Amino acid sequence: MAAAKCGRWDDWYVSAQSIQKPENPTSEQTLATTPRWERRAIVDLANVRENVKRVAELVAPAKIMAVVKADGYGHGAVAVGRAALQAGATWLGCAHVTEAMKLREAGLTAPLLAWLHTEGTPFEEAIAANIDLAVSGWELDYVARAAEAAALPARIHLKIDTGLGRNGSTPAQWDALLGRAASYQEEGLLRVVGVFSHLAVADEPERPETDEQLVAFGEAVALAEDAGFDLEVRHIANTPAILTRPDAHFDMVRLGLGLYGLSPFNGESPESFGLRPAMSLVSRMANVKRVPAGQRVGYGLRYTTTEDTYLGLVPMGYADGIPRVANNAPVSINGKTYLVRGTIAMDQFVVDLGPDIDVDEFLGAEVILFGEGGPQVTEWADAAGTINYEVVTRISPRVPRFLVEGTWGESGE
Repeated sequence: MAAAKCGRWDDWYVSAQSIQKPENPTSEQTLATTPRWERRAIVDLANVRENVKRVAELVAPAKIMAVVKADGYGHGAVAVGRAALQAGATWLGCAHVTEAMKLREAGLTAPLLAWLHTEGTPFEEAIAANIDLAVSGWELDYVARAAEAAALPARIHLKIDTGLGRNGSTPAQWDALLGRAASYQEEGLLRVVGVFSHLAVADEPERPETDEQLVAFGEAVALAEDAGFDLEVRHIANTPAILTRPDAHFDMVRLGLGLYGLSPFNGESPESFGLRPAMSLVSRMANVKRVPAGQRVGYGLRYTTTEDTYLGLVPMGYADGIPRVANNAPVSINGKTYLVRGTIAMDQFVVDLGPDIDVDEFLGAEVILFGEGGPQVTEWADAAGTINYEVVTRISPRVPRFLVEGTWGESGE
């Protein structure tokens, strides 16, 4: 089995050649020649590329920053970043410098922004690696000192808080931040190349706060330009604003959730926006047994069978990132949907298969939690009372990532 090269996480990714679906899962020849993976997250890089191309059509002439923080939302930052750049994205974005450094170590040389820092952030290493740095206020002095030590000017993006209330300079502090940045720029320690902000409720298009934030952003940009900064990029649009607010596109958009083919809107499928989900989460049935009516199931005994039935055991649990609270979440087995029953445990969960099944067709059968041929990520999110962002990003390193090009269910190649 060849490893798909993905920076420091080579052991986490394997080639698509090992996930070919057997035409007959009970065939001795197939069982002998096809690895029987217990669990896997299959990432279709062709879909990542198609998502970038679709968004490029929507936002042109604005540039696309592919956001690959949190190891590419759990999909693999290096592989996804490379695919996004191949498809037309021109920037990459990460939360932390440590994430950005891994991209540089993997040989990705595209413009790259990191925006979330502490006093322990390795600013000097970032500057040496040509990583752009976001500045909300206090970081400015640290970045300037790091630039002096590196004997290289830092490239910075000033962040204005337009209403989200997290990071970013407040409007009251903005003039002072511009003045300090101008002083450091005159000293040759840095160059202000961007101004940006982040939207709070763009996934709720009917709310007026997005309009208010865009007005505040425009005012902050105008002040930066009046202060003499020659900005390369102005950016505020996240995926929901990319899809619904052309007036938020400016010079560049930050494509996060949409890069992975997921929708940020309740009740709106990815397909309605021309997006293709990139991840499928798949396991295999570990045990099947017949139990009587009245059999209680799982920690806390919160589910009780109502008739004689078969219970199937899936070898994935919250240690793999499966939400423990996702009672009644759907899975697909042999083309039919079944529901999770009882409390999800650390390594396993149970589904009720019903009273009339052929055990031989289920023991060892493929179980699709979400993705191609199975439920949508949002169905698991709904069952867990959370959002699709969390479901994909929490899939743990215990689950191998398989990188494929195109429909894995047909050829696996």
